[in-house]
Amino acid sequence: MTSNPAPSPTGAAAPPDTAPRRAWLAVLARADTAALEAGLQQCAPALRYEFLRRPERGMVMLRGRAGGTGDAFNLGEASVTRCTVRLADGQVGCGHVLGRDTRKAELVAVLDALLQEPAYRATLEPGLLASLRQHQQAQRRAAAAAAGASKVAFFTLVRGQ
Repeated sequence: MTSNPAPSPTGAAAPPDTAPRRAWLAVLARADTAALEAGLQQCAPALRYEFLRRPERGMVMLRGRAGGTGDAFNLGEASVTRCTVRLADGQVGCGHVLGRDTRKAELVAVLDALLQEPAYRATLEPGLLASLRQHQQAQRRAAAAAAGASKVAFFTLVRGQ
């Protein structure tokens, strides 16, 4: 369980630092289901948990911005799957993934709950998360290299006036 954050100088409770959790959720959501399954089996093979929200599929509207910063517009819809679980010790984890893979959403939720516990985080961060990050970075580099190979450089010749 997490402790309450310390109050800020104004008396209000300071928000918890969510950056590490956002980072591991992004890595988990992009990972292969088989890799998540293997990581969970390696770290906690007999883990027990209950569903607070069983995996359910839905749609979200993707929004874009003209030129990256201009007016917002509806780009299209995407399938998503979400799940929420509670471990036996009370830790709650959430999983949201693109697509319709209910098992992947469940695994992301379970691993999210485990990563919130320092004992499991000490094992999962240098092992599973590090290998998933490396694999995803290699995939991004390969995609960038493939796109770079097809890059066309346009130039204009100026005629004398």
